[in-house]
Amino acid sequence: MITRLRLTNFKAWRELQVRFATVTGVFGANSAGKSSLIQFLLLLKQTRDATDRRIVLDFGGPESPANLGSYREVVHGRDSSADISWELAWTLPMRRRRITAQSADGKSVEFTGREMATSCTVGLSRTTGSTLSARLLSYRIGESTFQLRANAGGTGGGYTLEVSGTLPTFDLKRSQGRPFRIPAPVKTHAFPQQVRWSYQNADFLNDLEVAYESLMDRIFYLGPLRDYPQRQYYWSGASPADVGSRGERAIDAILAATAQGKNRQLKPRAHNQPFQQVIAHWLRELGLVNRFSMEEIGTDSNLYQARVSANSAVTSTTLTDVGFGISQVLPVLVLLYYVPEGSVLLLEQPEIHLHPAVQSRLADLFLCVAKHRNLQIIVESHSQHLLQRLQRRVAEGKVHVPGKGATSPFKISSDDVRLYFSSVSRGLGKLEDLHLNHWGEIENWPDGFFGDEMEEIAAISAATLRRKLADTSQ
Repeated sequence: MITRLRLTNFKAWRELQVRFATVTGVFGANSAGKSSLIQFLLLLKQTRDATDRRIVLDFGGPESPANLGSYREVVHGRDSSADISWELAWTLPMRRRRITAQSADGKSVEFTGREMATSCTVGLSRTTGSTLSARLLSYRIGESTFQLRANAGGTGGGYTLEVSGTLPTFDLKRSQGRPFRIPAPVKTHAFPQQVRWSYQNADFLNDLEVAYESLMDRIFYLGPLRDYPQRQYYWSGASPADVGSRGERAIDAILAATAQGKNRQLKPRAHNQPFQQVIAHWLRELGLVNRFSMEEIGTDSNLYQARVSANSAVTSTTLTDVGFGISQVLPVLVLLYYVPEGSVLLLEQPEIHLHPAVQSRLADLFLCVAKHRNLQIIVESHSQHLLQRLQRRVAEGKVHVPGKGATSPFKISSDDVRLYFSSVSRGLGKLEDLHLNHWGEIENWPDGFFGDEMEEIAAISAATLRRKLADTSQ
């Protein structure tokens, strides 16, 4: 799970510090910087996935989840002389909480920690102003820090590997022979091969890089603009990695999971159910349909229809013939159950085209699945209904689970939910941590949150009273 992010000079954010929870919600007006947080995480993932190892940051293109243009377009204030820097921290799975190395004296040394953090600073060349390079790469686990830092002469003068920390004692051992000039980090997370050539005991750095890459591989994204439903779908038999940034592979994911016999539980100790049945169950819980199924059009045609019915008495129809919201929330549902346990989900406006009551139930969906499947959900939203349901569940201290009369096996507290309000003033972004207390109350409700809803209610009440008094006096 990602635990915190410190970011400087990215888009509207001169400085940004965020702490994450199991479910993290970012709310605010349009163009208030909410999406920038998700875009930065996508930028890191795109860079890790880039096939060109010479690239420093992959700003994407028309088909990328994050199409950010160039460095000058993402650096704060378009100040190309400024550096972008960040520190990202995350919890490690049990198998990666111990890294073993050999110190210069030949003794085995273990670096242990529940959490790992990586830091990086990137910027354009001070001389040419056109070449992007990483000036600093750092990893920290436990009390130990390993960093690759540009020498005093700048990135053109090579880099030095430094080890610091109090526990355990560790020294690098230089390789014999002519020393190698160490170049810049690879992308923003990997040590160049020359580091291993220069030091006899630097192979353990691979474990740091693998831990970071494993985190990036567990990040999945669904954007706010999703594909229109189709009357029929062609499936080649492939198994997609996710549902696509527009949900365009959601049907493929359902069919692949069905063909592979993948089953899912709705809650602990419940019977496993076929993948499609779990999706259908939550569509009913959300109040959208009574039945859902994927049906092939003719034997071995590889053409399928997604069919739904509003209630048991109504003949099923295709997604194109029902409310648009069903097709828009379907990729959200599929992604939650399709990705591996322990994944991090980035969702933008999952509530789009949904009735307010359904938006509220989305919060129950997120909490239930996140707890049960050990997912982390970071959601950018405009929905006050989603936020208020999160508040309610924190106040109740438990998560709603699907099924009539079902009791919740999950406890929830304000530690499981973090809420933020994003705003921009004079080009400077501000992310306000909404303090959610034990009773689900927001203790620092911002001005203008959700368009001054309380002001509107007060204005309606005052106008109603004036009209009643006027009508009475006539």
